[in-house]
Amino acid sequence: METELTAAKPLLALAGLANQATIETLALQFVASQRREDYYKHVQAKPVSAARAAPNSPAFDAERAVAHHMQQGDIDEAGWLIFLMTHFARPVGSNWLRLQDVYGRLGNGRWDWATVTANPAAFYNWLDANWQQIRGKFGNHRKYTSLRPNAPIPMRKTVADYLAWIGPAGHTAFFANVVRAAGNDPHVIFDHLYNQMRIGTFARLGKFDYLSLIGRYGVAPIEAGSAYLKGATGPEAGARLLVDGSRKSATPLSSIQGKLDALDLRLKVGMVIMEDALCNWQKSPDNFVHYLG
Repeated sequence: METELTAAKPLLALAGLANQATIETLALQFVASQRREDYYKHVQAKPVSAARAAPNSPAFDAERAVAHHMQQGDIDEAGWLIFLMTHFARPVGSNWLRLQDVYGRLGNGRWDWATVTANPAAFYNWLDANWQQIRGKFGNHRKYTSLRPNAPIPMRKTVADYLAWIGPAGHTAFFANVVRAAGNDPHVIFDHLYNQMRIGTFARLGKFDYLSLIGRYGVAPIEAGSAYLKGATGPEAGARLLVDGSRKSATPLSSIQGKLDALDLRLKVGMVIMEDALCNWQKSPDNFVHYLG
């Protein structure tokens, strides 16, 4: 990776790779991002027990729960859990505790896809009555989200938007219809979904993260063909720093994306890894820091 970046620097005029330290640091961030991607492949490689998918079990693990449901052919439950994973995100410290408390009804059952879609009002009323008992916290990327019923965009609105978007026929029919409408190119399908997605609190990052997970688990044949820099913060700053040597350069985003496309032709890591690595690299461009949150 370091060799490829060193070769790409003069060829692509990457001003942000000012010295060997920045090249080595970016290379290490690419490796770290690749390992995070490989983790999802690892959890899907072997059969996953039902205990991993039971929110009130000590063995519960959200990533493995999605893999379990995919292995059982329960696409709706896998898609619902991916939505919940994106909504809550995973903070350093409390892990998936907040998701567990909601998904597992505070130890009294499970708010699964079938139950919520059969009676959304019951779920919303439960949230309103129990939100102060829900433990944990939101992940760093969701730190402005709130469980308060009177929040500017309460969780009930986000869930209602999601249920309406997927529709009563469920995830399999929804994504099959999208593939028919958008064609067979994974990048085009991803872009089609990204542009049509209107979910409360899911701005640029929420959409990107949700759709990336949908692709990782094979719920739909999609893959990001762009870093979706418009509306980004860290990824845009990282891309501008790499290309122009300044986080606040004025180069049009289309030109910045073009340089990322050219770089990926050499690195072949894909835009999900590119986006993640650049976001983390720009925080400390000449000294590697392993970010977990």
